[in-house]
Amino acid sequence: MWPYFPELMARPIPRYTSYPPATAFDDGVGAEAQARALNAVAAGTPLSLYVHIPYCQQICWYCGCNTGVAGRTHRLAAYLAALEGEIALVAKLLGGRGKLHRIAFGGGSPNAIDPIAFVRLVDRLVTIFGGGQAPDISIEIDPRAFTPDWAMTLSIAQVSRVSFGVQSFDDQIQAAIGRLQPVEMIETCMAALRARGISAINFDLMYGLPHQDIAKLEATLDHVVRLRPSRVALFGYAHVPHLFPRQRRIDSAALPGPAARFDQAAHGHARLVREGYVAIGFDHFALPHDPLAQAASQGRVRRNFQGFTEDQADVMIGLGASAISLFPDAILQNEKNPGAYREKIAASQLAAVRGVQRGGEDQARAQVIEHLLCQMRAVPDPLLMDPELEALLAHYSALGLVEWAGPEVRITEHGRPYARNVAAAFDRHRS
Repeated sequence: MWPYFPELMARPIPRYTSYPPATAFDDGVGAEAQARALNAVAAGTPLSLYVHIPYCQQICWYCGCNTGVAGRTHRLAAYLAALEGEIALVAKLLGGRGKLHRIAFGGGSPNAIDPIAFVRLVDRLVTIFGGGQAPDISIEIDPRAFTPDWAMTLSIAQVSRVSFGVQSFDDQIQAAIGRLQPVEMIETCMAALRARGISAINFDLMYGLPHQDIAKLEATLDHVVRLRPSRVALFGYAHVPHLFPRQRRIDSAALPGPAARFDQAAHGHARLVREGYVAIGFDHFALPHDPLAQAASQGRVRRNFQGFTEDQADVMIGLGASAISLFPDAILQNEKNPGAYREKIAASQLAAVRGVQRGGEDQARAQVIEHLLCQMRAVPDPLLMDPELEALLAHYSALGLVEWAGPEVRITEHGRPYARNVAAAFDRHRS
C-alpha cells in the first residue's frame, strides 16, 4: 500500500507533539517564563490540564516514560502533597482566569495511587480551576492494577475516557517486554467500565516489538476488532536502552528490522481502516462516532502532548514532575526528578526548569507542522519558504509523497507514513 524508502525511515525525527520539540528546550527558560505565561492568560481562555503521576505498580521493560516503582505508601503521599502545592501555586497566578475544559491524567500509571486520593485530586482540580463547569476527564490506566473499586471511582469522578496500555495480546511478546496481561484481563476491565457507563475506551498498541511479525500483529488486531475500543493508537516501539536502562532487558536480536516494522505499520493501518476505523494522522484511529473522528471530518484535529486530539485549547498546563505546559508563546517542562520536584514546591517555587520561548516565526512554523500532521495539508507562509526548503519539498513531490494545490502543500496517501519527514522540512531547529 505504501512505498518503502529506507533512507527516510532511518532518520530520527521528533514526534512533534510540540514545536519546537523537546530537543530544542533550553535550561535557561524556566520558572520565570512560567510565571509570565500564567499571568498573561486572559479571562475566559479555554484551558486544559495535564496531571502526571510518575509511578507504576510494576515497571514494563519497553517503557520510555518518566516513571518509577510506586513502592512505599509514603512516597505516593509525599508526591500527591507536592502536587496539591503546585496546584495552589499555579491557581494563584491564574487568579481565576481561564475556562477549564479538560483534564488528562497520565504517567506512569495514575491508578498507582489510591482511588480515594484520585477522587480527592479531581475534586481539587475542578473546584480550583473549573469555575462551575464540568470538564471532560480522561485517564491512562494500567489494566494489571485495575480493580472493581477503580471502575466505581472513575464513575464517581465523572471520568469520560479511559486509555489502556495493551501493546500486544501475544503471550510471547508480553513476556519479552515485561508486561503480562491476558486478553481476559482487558475484557474484564472493559466490562466493568461499560457497566458504569464509561464507553469511551482507548487502546494503545505497538509494532516493532520483540518476536513480533505480521501474524502476531494480526492476531492482536483480531482481539481489538472484537473488543471494539473507541480509539486505537498504533505506535512504533523505540529501542533506546542507552536512554532507558530498563530496555536492556529486551533482547535486541528479537526485534524486527526496519522493513518489517514498516510492513507492520502498514498492515495495522490497512486492517483498522478496513474494520471501520477512521485514520487520524499517522498512528491514531477512531470509530466514526468518536469525537476525534468527527473533528477529523471537520478539519479540527489538533496535536499536543497527548498525541492527536480534538482539544482546541491553546493553553495546556502541565502539573507534576516532568509535565509540560503549552502556551502560545512558550513551552515549559517541570523538573523531571520527583524528589527535586517536591523540593521546589516545598520552597513555594514553580516547577518549570526548561523550555523554549516561541516568537512569531516559531508560531508560524508550529501551525504548518500541526496542519501537516493533523490534516495532511497546510498553506505555508511564503516568508518561511527558502531555496533549501523548496528543494526538499520538490524531492518529496518527485517521490509521490506530497503534491501542490496552488499555495497548499498536501501529503498524499502514499506519503502518510512519511508525514513527520515532511513536517520536519519546516523545522528550523533541526541541523
